[in-house]
Amino acid sequence: MTLPLILGFDTSAAHCAAALVRGDTVLASVGEDMARGQAERLMGLLEEVLSDQGVTWADLDALAVGTGPGNFTGIRIGVSAARGLALGLQCPAYGVTGFEARDALAPAGTSVAIPAPRDMVYIMEHAGPRLVPAGSIEQPAPHPSPSDLATAIARCAVRRWPETPPAPAPFYVRAPDAAPARDAPPTILT
Repeated sequence: MTLPLILGFDTSAAHCAAALVRGDTVLASVGEDMARGQAERLMGLLEEVLSDQGVTWADLDALAVGTGPGNFTGIRIGVSAARGLALGLQCPAYGVTGFEARDALAPAGTSVAIPAPRDMVYIMEHAGPRLVPAGSIEQPAPHPSPSDLATAIARCAVRRWPETPPAPAPFYVRAPDAAPARDAPPTILT
């Protein structure tokens, strides 16, 4: 059996990152810190990763995407891109939570804590994910670089290969901070 060629990517935080793996071999891994602009940068970054390795979209066996928790808009950017690409390429797209990817990178004896706004972190407990104060974690795992995170996401998908996954979906721990407009909608003239 041929080892799967998987393109993993993540936009769930203030970065845009991608990694190309074949089985256990990392062919390319890049990450760019950015507070905004992931939607405009993602497809170009993915193209660059593929072309730098002499690979085309048609060569891919699967995609993998970080599904959060993290930035609400960033998660939607990545998941939407993965779903659209999977549909167009007729290949599976694996959704990988930030907990799963970071757990694969965390040193033994440390706790995975994903940064959240307002000096809080997301943690995973037996009962499910929670939002807690950052200072409450005794031995937090070091935060991975964006490129390491994208690589871990791709490697998590390799471990699931060749199962057929459901379409990736955002993994939210809490509701978004955005609120509906309070002003009354304008009157539409007929």
